[in-house]
Amino acid sequence: MSTPSSNAPLHGKTAIITGSNSGIGLGVAHELAKAGASIVLNSFTDREEDHKLAADMAAQHGVEVRYIKADMSKGEDCRNLIEAAGGCDILVNNAGIQYVAGIDEFPTEKWDAIIAINLSSAFHTIAAALPHMRKRGWGRIVNVASAHGLTASPYKSAYVAAKHGVLGLTKTVALETAEEPITCNAICPGYVLTPLVESQIPDTMKKYNMDRDTVIREILLERQPSKEFATVEEVGGTAVFLCSTSAKQITGTSISIDGGWTAI
Repeated sequence: MSTPSSNAPLHGKTAIITGSNSGIGLGVAHELAKAGASIVLNSFTDREEDHKLAADMAAQHGVEVRYIKADMSKGEDCRNLIEAAGGCDILVNNAGIQYVAGIDEFPTEKWDAIIAINLSSAFHTIAAALPHMRKRGWGRIVNVASAHGLTASPYKSAYVAAKHGVLGLTKTVALETAEEPITCNAICPGYVLTPLVESQIPDTMKKYNMDRDTVIREILLERQPSKEFATVEEVGGTAVFLCSTSAKQITGTSISIDGGWTAI
């Protein structure tokens, strides 16, 4: 077990990361914990393994880690998550879902769910967290958007609309807090190697009769010029930077981690 010292950059700060029992959210949580922050993990489930995840992270990094169930599709749950945490210095809005279909075939319930979880949840958590940040005299809001917050792809209308909305929300919050010691920024990952993506590779290899490397380069990373996945550690490291003293004048902007995708 590594125990961050009282000189760790985020020692004494509480970080809430939505949608964080796997993938990018879990990776961000680990990096913030390494920097000394106390962590609140979240998802919509309330399983033994969710709480074990928190206990294991606490043991690994020597910080307090809790798991709090909250359904990010429900505004009341989003706000209650912040209150249940008992305080919030760092808020990472990461929860998200995806669905792919043409606009004329896109199910209304899928549109509503994606907008609720990917966009509206960030509004609710930020609205609830800001009073805590103002009371503490410091705050960092990091919204995990996407390369699709800056560009579009066909058949992803709800996701693209939601992620573009996250960037607009980020800018608005930054302007409203510009004279306070609170910042609000977005991270825009391209394709990130998560367990979910990893699990899709074998089926894609069979579908296209390709080897692993070819599937990654020509199918999964077709639009990512670097032809390399970003990692959850890289996304988490960027979040830690945005919470650092060096980033105190960075607010209302987005940082792309997309291997050059949005440079095209």
